Amino acid sequence: MEVLTVIVVTLVAVVVMVNFKDYVNRSEAIRAMQQLGQIVLEYQERNGKVPPGSFIDDIESQLKGGARLGELQYRGLWIDFDAEPNEILAYTKKNYASSLLSDGYIMLQLDATVKWMRNEEFKELLARQQSEIEIEMTRK
Repeated sequence: MEVLTVIVVTLVAVVVMVNFKDYVNRSEAIRAMQQLGQIVLEYQERNGKVPPGSFIDDIESQLKGGARLGELQYRGLWIDFDAEPNEILAYTKKNYASSLLSDGYIMLQLDATVKWMRNEEFKELLARQQSEIEIEMTRK
């Protein structure tokens, strides 16, 4: 009975730790995206446009928790002057092994708002915002 209790407690502890680790990783990635949003907003105010991708590449490594972002996709090249504030400017896909957190995307909107979205919802929103040229170029 004691051995069974130890096994159950150990399993519960492992499950909790995996879920907690994923939660912390997602939280740090969201904070890094928020930092990026503030930097982009400041750049826009100074220069009247979104920064180029090379600027984002340089900044990404300096963000606290930036390593948690993973493969950041930046859409600055495809943002028009008349873009809506909720236009997706940058995003990253996050997959989790945990059973409590669902897979999805962390996205940065043009107005520096950061959101978490489930896969399907994000893909639908991105598809509405992408031009055919962007879709073709990102497939390559």
